[in-house]
Formats: sequence, C-alpha cells, structure tokens
Amino acid sequence: MSGTLTAADAAACASRSYEVQQLAARVASCAEQAGAALAALSRMELQGWQSPAGRAYRTTLSLQAAAVRRGRDGLQDAAAVVLRHAQNVTLSSGRPGY
Repeated sequence: MSGTLTAADAAACASRSYEVQQLAARVASCAEQAGAALAALSRMELQGWQSPAGRAYRTTLSLQAAAVRRGRDGLQDAAAVVLRHAQNVTLSSGRPGY
C-alpha cells in the first residue's frame, strides 16, 4: 500500500467512525436507562420500611441498587471507550491497514 489516502478510503473510514459513534450513543443511552432504574430503586429504598420483612426488602433493594450502579458505571466507561475508538478510527485513516 502506498500510504496514500483515496477518497474512497476516507469515505469508508468516516462511515466506520460514524457507526462507532452511533454505537457509543447507544451504550450511553443504556447507561442513562440504568441511571433511571437506579433512581427508582433509590426512591423505593428510602421508603419507611418498619416490619422485619420490609427491612429485608430494603436490604435486597440496596444490594440490587449496588449492582445496577456498578452496571451503570461500566456502561458509562464503555461509552467513553467506544467514543474514543471512533476518534481513533478517524485518526488512523492515513495509516496503512486501516
């Protein structure tokens, strides 16, 4: 490969970058939805559970909220990494093999 970037190569790279950006947006949307679920769990957790069963339920909600929080954080991290990859796809368009 001569290292010369053709118009077709540039268009293909731009298309790939756009597709990866769309993927990043979908992952970010999933993170937002997980955040909304976390907020709903938190609201339920704050209710005044007085009975032993109610306290056990609140404990279960806390455990679930922690799991959702970890999932949301992972999705946020993933969205950032995918977006960074989209930028790298654009930057690498001039290198052979891309």
